[in-house]
Amino acid sequence: MLNRVLIAEDLYLLRDGLVHLLQAHGFTVVGAVESGPELLKALLELRPDVSVVDVRLPPTLTDEGLQAALEARRQVPGLPILVLSQHVEQLYARELLADGSGGIGYLLKDRVFNAEQFVDAVRRVAAGGTAMDPEVISKLLASNARNEPLAALTPRERDVLEVMAEGRSNAAIAQRLYLSESAVAKHTANIFAKLDLVPSDDDNRRVLAVLAYLNSR
Repeated sequence: MLNRVLIAEDLYLLRDGLVHLLQAHGFTVVGAVESGPELLKALLELRPDVSVVDVRLPPTLTDEGLQAALEARRQVPGLPILVLSQHVEQLYARELLADGSGGIGYLLKDRVFNAEQFVDAVRRVAAGGTAMDPEVISKLLASNARNEPLAALTPRERDVLEVMAEGRSNAAIAQRLYLSESAVAKHTANIFAKLDLVPSDDDNRRVLAVLAYLNSR
């Protein structure tokens, strides 16, 4: 089972709380660091199954967390990263999502409402999947609204794309949007056709492909 976790968070109470929460759910916390340089070193040395990373870490409290995660993934492609932040840093989020390899997640701290939601996201990313907050996806999609291929999507196709980008299966999308699975499959096929993407049965790979496409525009 994939369960070795590294935590990068500068606030002591939150960092300690994450350690105890993950341990209580069967994870092994291999490290808990509080700065960007410490994070990069730990990522490369420990090679955790998944890392929970805040965006803004010392020494400057700007974007050290994401910068360290990006550099680590350049050196170790596919290293699973779950960003846990109060902010949507669009530029670096796109870069993190764009390489299309390994598990990736981006959650907003004030929109994590219970332990089960968070633990599910950690496990999904550790297993190579995606766990994206809908608000993050909405902002990434909104900034690309003028792109001709994306503009060609119908409102319902955009709804499907947003839920798809969270890492959800067709069944989960159908339940969320009150559609049949066959309708979701039809919308998904239309999305891939309009975005010039090759359809895939692998839910995680198709989400990363869509995000990589959006990032490249």
